[in-house]
Amino acid sequence: MLRPSTFSALVFLLLLSVQARAATIDTVETYSPSMRKTIKAVVMTPDSYAQGEAYPVLYLLHGYSGNYADWVKKAPSIRAAADTYQLIIVCPDGNYGSWYWDSPTDPTFKYETYVAKELVGWVDMHYKTIEDRRGRAITGLSMGGHGALYLALRHQEVFGAAGSMSGGVDIRPFPKNWDMAARLGSYTDYPERWEKHSVINMLHLLTANALALIIDCGTEDFFFKVNQNLHEQLLYRNIPHEYVVRPGAHNWLYWENAIHYQLLFMRRFFDRAK
Repeated sequence: MLRPSTFSALVFLLLLSVQARAATIDTVETYSPSMRKTIKAVVMTPDSYAQGEAYPVLYLLHGYSGNYADWVKKAPSIRAAADTYQLIIVCPDGNYGSWYWDSPTDPTFKYETYVAKELVGWVDMHYKTIEDRRGRAITGLSMGGHGALYLALRHQEVFGAAGSMSGGVDIRPFPKNWDMAARLGSYTDYPERWEKHSVINMLHLLTANALALIIDCGTEDFFFKVNQNLHEQLLYRNIPHEYVVRPGAHNWLYWENAIHYQLLFMRRFFDRAK
């Protein structure tokens, strides 16, 4: 288990070493052929983008009831991150409660296909990106923490690193919460769907070092126990990962702090992958 002090000095020094710059923050419109609709996203590019060649990309997912603009509105420090860590940050819209699944009950919710395939293809087409899993990472908070791990586990050819902050990594203890039954059907009627769509049950898809993984959760978070269980299962399977625990609850005060540990982890992954 990695304590936050392991990263804190590095984060502080890195932030000090970067002069104030002006990352470009755009709201873009992308098209989803699978859902036949236009979906917005925020794209942050570093100040050096025009002079650079190809940049790694971090896909940063929002939580339940949020949208594509949550990160820039509710975690203002993220606005400098594209410059600080020299990468492109893409904040997709995962709808109010998609859980980033392709819903087996509602064909209008195909957010796995959208984020992992359609949006990645759109970003690679419109921006100077490293078009390889070595240049792509994904993380998010709460529903987005679940979504990031779910998508990365199922699309290891797309993403080389994945993270989660306060993620709902085991959905089974919460059968009546957060629109999950609307996406999967009720747990009582479709238990196999809930088993199949829960991150903690997908670890058989992993081999050691197949994905660079960082998992972060506060000790007062209602998802803390399921994250602790995920950590223990990863240890049991000998899957390397970083596990960060600190005091904190399920709120933006926690996530605005946690994102910088995730960003440093992803930057280090990109540097190693070169």
